Amino acid sequence: MNRLAALALFALCLVALPAITGASSIPSLRARELAKSKYTQPHSLGDAYTFDPRDGWQTFNASNPHSRRGPTKNGKKKTSSEKSEKGLFGALHAFSQAVSKAIGIYGMQGQGESQSAIATWYTGHDLLNPSCWAQTQWAPTDDSFICALTLRGWNNKPMCFEFLQVCKTPEICIFIRVIDTCAGCKADSHHLDLSKGAFKQLGNPDEGVLTVQFRPASKPNNWFEELWGPQVNETSLHQHLA
Repeated sequence: MNRLAALALFALCLVALPAITGASSIPSLRARELAKSKYTQPHSLGDAYTFDPRDGWQTFNASNPHSRRGPTKNGKKKTSSEKSEKGLFGALHAFSQAVSKAIGIYGMQGQGESQSAIATWYTGHDLLNPSCWAQTQWAPTDDSFICALTLRGWNNKPMCFEFLQVCKTPEICIFIRVIDTCAGCKADSHHLDLSKGAFKQLGNPDEGVLTVQFRPASKPNNWFEELWGPQVNETSLHQHLA
């Protein structure tokens, strides 16, 4: 009788084990999704924070930033877009008031010298073949948090694979990664061409153009390839946009 009871208990454990294992993975999946959402929500520098020139912030006027994009080194033509859904700006502004006030987010924090720039967004086939990689099968989507840069016009040009903190106002900031060039953007301009999803967090895509402030940022504690692309070695981190 004892032997039968032991066998029954063993069988019960075998049946319950998959359910227990699956249940234990749910919290980790939820934690990962929560971490990912922190990287894609706008954040604030604080209610009392201002863009002070003494801290390195500069002023910049966004005027006539567009020119037809030419071929990148991959032979693809890219065009900045100014079309998207309407009525997002009010919702984004309300949402930004409720986000975290912390400057550091899972390891990411703005640091170093800041610069001013104009920001636009791009989508579709223009996202293919990001030029910071010599070869890669990965391509960003509208939901990625990345940007392309103009080739010339910088005093201190951000490097390929560098993370940036980009702010429309001190209350509306995001983190993005440099992965591409914008060869056809207006020459000799400070120009960030963002993925559509990243641009949405700063303002209404229907506006098409924003004036922003940006500075280098530290790397995240958690890595999401769908947001930033594949990780690279330290040598690649020091590669400047050509």
